[in-house]
Amino acid sequence: MNKRLWVAGLMLCALGALTGCAVNQATATLMADADLSKVKSVYIVHSDKDTRNVDKELQKAFKKRGIEATVGPVQAPPYAADASVTYVDKWFWDITLYLLELTVTVRSPANDFPMATGHSLHTSLSRKSPEEMTDEVVGNILAAKR
Repeated sequence: MNKRLWVAGLMLCALGALTGCAVNQATATLMADADLSKVKSVYIVHSDKDTRNVDKELQKAFKKRGIEATVGPVQAPPYAADASVTYVDKWFWDITLYLLELTVTVRSPANDFPMATGHSLHTSLSRKSPEEMTDEVVGNILAAKR
């Protein structure tokens, strides 16, 4: 009897560990006075920590939606675009290196104030490619409602 309880407990722990690895989140928040429908061009600020071309994937995701996107270094505002875009990418090693988490912020080009934020988190079992994650975040930001 004790052996059955031990095995059942072990199986429950294993199941809990596996489901803990399958976390995913995809959210977007639009600030109260923001109107992204007026955004026809963005300036993506290259992160100095980005060694895997996440900025280029973001550029593709915006262009796919008809928004002109350029990538460059950080500048003092105002940016020569309808919005600037900053991002934080977090990578994780689990047999292979993958993009675990991506946070993208669309900002006012005049003062760098956030207009919208998107976030995507996909752990090992639900992982997506960098292309899929950037596409997911940009799509969610542009579809966000107040």
